[in-house]
Amino acid sequence: MNRGRTHVSERSAALRIVLVCLGLLVAFGAITIQLGRLAWQAQTSGRLNLSTPNSESFSRPDILDRDGNVLARDIMLPSITANPSRILDVKEVIDSLTPLLPPVDAKRLPGNLADRSRRFIWVSRKVSTALAEKIHNLGLPGVGYRWETKRTYPAGRVAGHVIGAVDANSAGIRGLERHMDVVIGLRLARYENGDLRPPLRTTLSIAAQHALEDELKAAMAKFSAPAASGVIMDVTSGEIAAAVSLPSVDPAFPEHWISRGPIDRLTRGTYELGSIFKIVTIAMGLDLNLVTPHTRIDVGTPIRLGRFTIKGSGSPGTEMSVHDILVRSINTGTAAIARQAGSQRQRAFLARLGLLSRMETEAGAVKRPMYPKSWGEAAIVTVSYGHGIAVAPIQFASAAASLVNGGFAVTPTFVRRVAMPPEARKRVVSERTSRAILAMMRASVTSRAGTARKARALGYRVAGKTGTADLPNRTRGYDGRAVVTSFVGVFPSDRPRFLVMVTLYDPKPTRGSRVAGDNAAPTARRVIERVAPILGVFPGQLARPRGRTH
Repeated sequence: MNRGRTHVSERSAALRIVLVCLGLLVAFGAITIQLGRLAWQAQTSGRLNLSTPNSESFSRPDILDRDGNVLARDIMLPSITANPSRILDVKEVIDSLTPLLPPVDAKRLPGNLADRSRRFIWVSRKVSTALAEKIHNLGLPGVGYRWETKRTYPAGRVAGHVIGAVDANSAGIRGLERHMDVVIGLRLARYENGDLRPPLRTTLSIAAQHALEDELKAAMAKFSAPAASGVIMDVTSGEIAAAVSLPSVDPAFPEHWISRGPIDRLTRGTYELGSIFKIVTIAMGLDLNLVTPHTRIDVGTPIRLGRFTIKGSGSPGTEMSVHDILVRSINTGTAAIARQAGSQRQRAFLARLGLLSRMETEAGAVKRPMYPKSWGEAAIVTVSYGHGIAVAPIQFASAAASLVNGGFAVTPTFVRRVAMPPEARKRVVSERTSRAILAMMRASVTSRAGTARKARALGYRVAGKTGTADLPNRTRGYDGRAVVTSFVGVFPSDRPRFLVMVTLYDPKPTRGSRVAGDNAAPTARRVIERVAPILGVFPGQLARPRGRTH
């Protein structure tokens, strides 16, 4: 009996030993597995930290001009960071970093390090690799760096208003940079590979852009104008080869221009553009079959509108053909055509050309046109020659292109796109009207009486129209002290290919004159002579393609 109990006790003890051993094995096995998992995670995390910044920094595709030249590109730069909770001696860190950091970052450093509970702060973002290495070699606990993308602009300020800008995390905030985020989307930066998405190919030509900008700067200096703008557009496709607004902006420093810098006068400013609007009024009269180029109109009798009077050209009863009214730029002549059309048809025609609605481009929305709420007799008359209605220059350029390209609507674009088939294009005026307007604009340049004769570029067969209008003062309204002068034209006129529009803001008189014929027109001539060969248009020849143009 005792022997049986002893045997049972021995078996129970052995079982307990076995169970303890198994438990220890399981425990050690679990520990081993956990250690292995942690080691693997640490290794993986180490690899990821080399390639993926923990910040929300985005990578972006390149932006190229039409010939493949780089306008914007990402590079990788180190950003200095700190973990205040790991810093042993705050004073040492401040004393060591302050002489090395940019003044703005150095000034913020003591405040940023004051909260020791924080685990991450930016000390200085996107610094040179030499500076990052120098700080790394200081061996300061809690101070390090991580890689971020930085947007660079190899062409500098060229097309700055169009290209736009990005914020500190490389997210687009203006212009084509913003357009890319909306259309292509944002992607977190990867240090090892960069952004492998296809580049954004624009319609811009760096060479044409430089030429246009150089001539506008020269005009600003010659005529003491504080600002100028210009655009060169394919009249068929709407592709913009060059777009300049001066003063320019630097896309690398968005903080210098977003809030207080110069506006893009091509798209963000609206102006009464004066007599270049006469091509619109006369096109309306032709298209509505109210007149022909040979119709004679009384231009001598003054037009009275309440207490205002529009002076006639010549003695009362003097008549002039519609052709000569455009060539000589006669206000009473275009006013008579507009009065014959009436307010309803005038507004409808302007709307058909897109001059009453807001326009959108890839570089951003164009400022909405301004026009009379009450479209009475005074509005009919003044709008006919470009007063009382204010539009952005790029919007007027688009309307003008549709009048000289055979009569089809044009939408400006800064991005290459598939050409629209002829049958899908929207007609806004008849081909007959387009040919007639083009012939009158050509005569405005070639005729001795033409207001645009100084735009005549030898060998390039330019057709165009000038316009001069009062520029309102911010405080005194129209005081007659400043004007805005413009030239809009097309070349070559026998086979329209490119439209050029030049605008000078507040040019000063030269030899007693400040009208567009004496400043905007000769500026446009020099622009055309420089830009035409770049775009494949050569003296004495029809336009021939230079690569893909639309």
